[in-house]
Amino acid sequence: MTETQTRRGHRKVLQGIVVSNKMQKTVVVRVDRRFPHPLYKKVIVRSKKYMAHDENQTCQVGDWVEIMETRPLSRHKRWRVVRILRRAAGYEVEELIRKPEAELETPEKLP
Repeated sequence: MTETQTRRGHRKVLQGIVVSNKMQKTVVVRVDRRFPHPLYKKVIVRSKKYMAHDENQTCQVGDWVEIMETRPLSRHKRWRVVRILRRAAGYEVEELIRKPEAELETPEKLP
Protein backbone atom coordinates (compact mmCIF):
# COMPACT_ATOMS: atom_id res chain seq x y z
CA MET A 1 0.00 0.00 0.00
CA THR A 2 1.42 3.41 -0.93
CA GLU A 3 1.77 6.35 1.39
CA THR A 4 -0.97 8.39 -0.34
CA GLN A 5 -3.50 5.62 0.18
CA THR A 6 -2.78 5.44 3.91
CA ARG A 7 -3.10 9.23 4.32
CA ARG A 8 -6.46 9.31 2.52
CA GLY A 9 -7.99 7.31 5.34
CA HIS A 10 -7.60 10.33 7.61
CA ARG A 11 -9.57 12.76 5.44
CA LYS A 12 -12.78 14.13 6.86
CA VAL A 13 -16.03 12.86 5.36
CA LEU A 14 -19.32 14.74 5.86
CA GLN A 15 -22.90 14.29 4.67
CA GLY A 16 -25.25 17.07 3.74
CA ILE A 17 -27.90 18.46 1.40
CA VAL A 18 -27.13 20.27 -1.84
CA VAL A 19 -28.62 23.77 -1.60
CA SER A 20 -27.20 25.25 -4.82
CA ASN A 21 -25.78 23.94 -8.08
CA LYS A 22 -25.72 27.17 -10.10
CA MET A 23 -21.93 27.24 -10.53
CA GLN A 24 -19.95 25.19 -13.03
CA LYS A 25 -18.61 21.99 -11.43
CA THR A 26 -19.36 23.35 -7.95
CA VAL A 27 -22.20 22.67 -5.51
CA VAL A 28 -22.97 24.22 -2.14
CA VAL A 29 -23.66 21.58 0.52
CA ARG A 30 -25.32 22.36 3.86
CA VAL A 31 -24.08 20.12 6.67
CA ASP A 32 -26.08 20.02 9.92
CA ARG A 33 -24.56 19.04 13.23
CA ARG A 34 -26.44 18.27 16.43
CA PHE A 35 -25.10 18.71 19.92
CA PRO A 36 -26.54 19.18 23.40
CA HIS A 37 -26.40 22.62 24.98
CA PRO A 38 -23.68 22.54 27.67
CA LEU A 39 -25.94 23.85 30.42
CA TYR A 40 -29.54 23.13 29.42
CA LYS A 41 -28.96 19.82 27.55
CA LYS A 42 -31.41 20.73 24.78
CA VAL A 43 -30.30 19.39 21.40
CA ILE A 44 -29.19 22.26 19.18
CA VAL A 45 -28.86 22.06 15.40
CA ARG A 46 -26.21 24.21 13.74
CA SER A 47 -25.48 24.20 10.02
CA LYS A 48 -22.55 25.20 7.86
CA LYS A 49 -22.23 25.49 4.09
CA TYR A 50 -19.34 23.98 2.15
CA MET A 51 -18.46 24.47 -1.51
CA ALA A 52 -17.67 21.10 -3.05
CA HIS A 53 -16.30 20.05 -6.43
CA ASP A 54 -18.75 18.11 -8.64
CA GLU A 55 -16.73 17.03 -11.67
CA ASN A 56 -19.58 15.46 -13.67
CA GLN A 57 -22.20 18.04 -12.63
CA THR A 58 -24.62 15.29 -11.58
CA CYS A 59 -25.84 16.76 -8.27
CA GLN A 60 -29.21 18.48 -8.13
CA VAL A 61 -30.67 20.74 -5.47
CA GLY A 62 -32.00 18.65 -2.58
CA ASP A 63 -29.73 15.63 -3.14
CA TRP A 64 -28.23 14.05 -0.03
CA VAL A 65 -24.48 13.75 -0.75
CA GLU A 66 -21.25 12.67 0.88
CA ILE A 67 -18.30 15.05 0.61
CA MET A 68 -14.62 14.45 1.38
CA GLU A 69 -11.86 16.86 2.32
CA THR A 70 -9.29 17.42 -0.42
CA ARG A 71 -6.51 19.79 -1.46
CA PRO A 72 -7.49 23.41 -2.18
CA LEU A 73 -9.14 23.51 -5.62
CA SER A 74 -9.95 27.23 -5.62
CA ARG A 75 -10.34 30.12 -3.20
CA HIS A 76 -13.30 28.51 -1.37
CA LYS A 77 -13.33 24.85 -2.49
CA ARG A 78 -11.61 22.31 -0.25
CA TRP A 79 -14.17 19.50 -0.57
CA ARG A 80 -15.29 17.17 -3.34
CA VAL A 81 -18.44 15.13 -3.83
CA VAL A 82 -17.72 11.45 -3.26
CA ARG A 83 -21.18 10.04 -4.02
CA ILE A 84 -24.86 10.84 -4.05
CA LEU A 85 -26.54 9.02 -1.19
CA ARG A 86 -30.15 9.88 -2.06
CA ARG A 87 -31.77 11.79 -4.90
CA ALA A 88 -34.23 14.55 -4.05
CA ALA A 89 -37.92 14.16 -4.78
CA GLY A 90 -39.41 17.18 -6.51
CA TYR A 91 -41.90 18.09 -3.78
CA GLU A 92 -39.40 17.86 -0.90
CA VAL A 93 -36.75 20.18 -2.31
CA GLU A 94 -38.25 23.43 -1.03
CA GLU A 95 -38.67 21.98 2.47
CA LEU A 96 -35.06 20.72 2.56
CA ILE A 97 -33.38 23.98 1.62
CA ARG A 98 -35.68 26.36 3.49
CA LYS A 99 -33.86 28.31 6.16
CA PRO A 100 -35.22 28.45 9.73
CA GLU A 101 -35.41 32.25 9.52
CA ALA A 102 -37.76 31.99 6.54
CA GLU A 103 -40.24 29.99 8.60
CA LEU A 104 -40.79 32.83 11.03
CA GLU A 105 -43.58 35.15 10.07
CA THR A 106 -43.75 38.73 11.19
CA PRO A 107 -46.62 39.41 13.60
CA GLU A 108 -49.39 41.56 12.24
CA LYS A 109 -49.81 44.96 13.81
CA LEU A 110 -52.98 45.62 15.72
CA PRO A 111 -55.03 48.71 14.72
